[in-house]
Amino acid sequence: MTPALDLLKKARAEHRIHSYEHDPKAASYGLEAAEKLNLEPARVFKTLLASTEKGELLVAVVPVVGSLDLKALAHAAGAKKCEMADPMAAQRSTGYLVGGISPLGQKKRLRTFIDASAQQFETIHVSAGRRGLEVELAAAVLAEHTRGSFAAIGRE
Repeated sequence: MTPALDLLKKARAEHRIHSYEHDPKAASYGLEAAEKLNLEPARVFKTLLASTEKGELLVAVVPVVGSLDLKALAHAAGAKKCEMADPMAAQRSTGYLVGGISPLGQKKRLRTFIDASAQQFETIHVSAGRRGLEVELAAAVLAEHTRGSFAAIGRE
């Protein structure tokens, strides 16, 4: 179990766990998950951390088929600008390793923004806190348990 799954279980939130054999040579953790679990890539979301000009870490959850629009994230967060967070700072803050960072059950609760496209699907998939482990849940459940908000922060 991971902190993400413990949180969902404790909250009795509806979710499904999916696992696959992670290939350390995979170029993209998210696309690997979509491929190995035979999922529509638009329904698989990656968790990225960005830093504002004031050093605040933000969590961004965007589809694996696209990228994070840092300007849109800054706008959603009310910041002047954002840049990708230092991977070591991301690991320290979340308690997860890069490639397995879950938006759920992080050590420190950070402001979370979920790409609005997540709302069009009945369920989406995000990292469950370990490479090779995904959790499927409704976007609204993810937002509830991360105190996240939806914003157009993804770019195709």
